[in-house]
Amino acid sequence: MSELYDRIGVGYRELRVPDPRIAAAIERALGDARSVANVGAGAGSYEPRGLRVVAIEPSLTMIRQRAPEAAPALRATATALPLRDASVDAALAVLTIHHWPDRARGLAEMRRVARKRVVILTHEHLASFWLGEYFPGIRRIDLEIFPTFEEYERALGAVQVTAVPVPHDCSDGFLGAYWRRPRAYLSAEVRSAISSFAKLTESEMREGLARLRADLDSGEWERRWGHLSGLAAIDLGYRLVVAEIGD
Repeated sequence: MSELYDRIGVGYRELRVPDPRIAAAIERALGDARSVANVGAGAGSYEPRGLRVVAIEPSLTMIRQRAPEAAPALRATATALPLRDASVDAALAVLTIHHWPDRARGLAEMRRVARKRVVILTHEHLASFWLGEYFPGIRRIDLEIFPTFEEYERALGAVQVTAVPVPHDCSDGFLGAYWRRPRAYLSAEVRSAISSFAKLTESEMREGLARLRADLDSGEWERRWGHLSGLAAIDLGYRLVVAEIGD
């Protein structure tokens, strides 16, 4: 994960601006936690304000983009958190677990350091997202790297799963953010802040972009998916997974 983000993470602070609606959902999930370990913290997106935060991040490129007022980051990985057992109220991971080389070990580490709960924003692959029509390799990759909910339960015990709809004007430029703004995916700058694109082959990227551009120019995209323009938000499979550990 560190090597990937050292390569593609340069513009994350500008392109991955936390969306306030998603931030509010994460804060609700954290509940009464007063201290949080943010695992795979990156540039600091969605770190709760007003709480004691311990940021864990392996990539120097991401750490260097953290705002001066953000919590200091410890350079470490999810599979070996440099924290004592039950040392924070909650362990948080936001759109990061699919990059971990050993998901089970990372989840076990989150459970170990959390006194009250584990909160994870993740993605459940949905075949219905139109972007997969142009970049089917993303669907294949997602099926391989995103954990199933059974994996979460094996590592954390019972979990509560809540859908996180993606607003049409989402400010956080993750993979599904531009579902109503399809031309954004033609921008190399936009794609540079989406790790899924970095995992495609050059031919997959070239062919997908050519097809998307052609369909947008011809009106074919509008014919097939123009009905999305009437929606304010959509369920693209983003999920909050919460495990209550104890008091």
